[in-house]
Amino acid sequence: MVDLEKAPPARSPEGEPVPRADGEGCLVVAVRLPVRIVALVLVLPVRMAWDALVVAGRFLRDTVLRPVGRALAWLGRALFVWPLVGLWRYVVMPVAKGVGWLGNVLLVVPAVWVYRWVLTPVGRALAWCCAGVGAVLTALGRGLYAGLAWLARYLVVVPAGWLYAWVLTPIGHLLAWCGRGLAWCGRGVLWCLGKVVTGIGAVLYWTVRILLVLPALAVWRWVLAPVGRALAVVGRELLDALGHAWRIAGHLSRAVGRALAALFRWTVAEPARWVYRSVLTPVGHAVRDTVLRPLAEAARAAGRAGRQALRSARLSVRQARADLRRTLFGEPERPPSVDRREPSGAKARTLGSSTTALTKD
Repeated sequence: MVDLEKAPPARSPEGEPVPRADGEGCLVVAVRLPVRIVALVLVLPVRMAWDALVVAGRFLRDTVLRPVGRALAWLGRALFVWPLVGLWRYVVMPVAKGVGWLGNVLLVVPAVWVYRWVLTPVGRALAWCCAGVGAVLTALGRGLYAGLAWLARYLVVVPAGWLYAWVLTPIGHLLAWCGRGLAWCGRGVLWCLGKVVTGIGAVLYWTVRILLVLPALAVWRWVLAPVGRALAVVGRELLDALGHAWRIAGHLSRAVGRALAALFRWTVAEPARWVYRSVLTPVGHAVRDTVLRPLAEAARAAGRAGRQALRSARLSVRQARADLRRTLFGEPERPPSVDRREPSGAKARTLGSSTTALTKD
């Protein structure tokens, strides 16, 4: 439970009150209790409605949505998955295997034969011809490259080196000397411009600091910061009050739910259970023993009698059909009977003894 009473203020050894470590004043402590009471009054109906919705949602999930979902899943398997699996297993796969075998016989085997006995010899012949042509072209290219390199060396490289050494180098040195002089002049001009810009920047800095920064700092320090601290304290107290109210409302809602559950159990569930155990169960047993079991026995006896009558009728029809066939066509010819009761070892012993008797005679 939440402690709603204000704790006594701590005092120093001299008897003076000591300020709290969290910086809470008397106004905060005085406002806290009414705010928490108002928050509890406002939050309690919301928490009880929320708990009721949660219980209703769980009951709906367990009794309606989950069985309906399982039924829909079984129906989906029966309507979509099993037919698709059967179609894939008994139609698509055999057809695909047949098409694959047919493609192998009609396309792959002829293509392999053409590649091995036609394209490979032709490709090797073309490769040999291309190698000979490439060797000839390589020799011609090397000779042409050597001639062009000699011409480029004596017509381009040597004159360009002479021009660089005796014309461009002196001109470049002269231009570099002129550039260094201009650089010294530019450095002096840049130093003067830097001093001017530094002075203007200092003037602007102090102007902005005096006209904007210092007033803004004063407003932040003496107006906005105290107001922010007060708003932070109020917000923290409101959040704490809502948290306490939500927890207390949860305890109250749980107690109300338990009371309603007990009332339902003692007014509906227990009487229904007593009626089921004490009234419906004996009546059901009596009906089962006096009505249902004799009816079941009579039905089974009638079924046995019907099956025996059908069996007798089938035997009579079969015998009449056999008598009619004998009357019209006579007795069928029977194959000569063979005595298979004497084993083969006994026959061999009998034949052996008769042969021995004949030999002795």
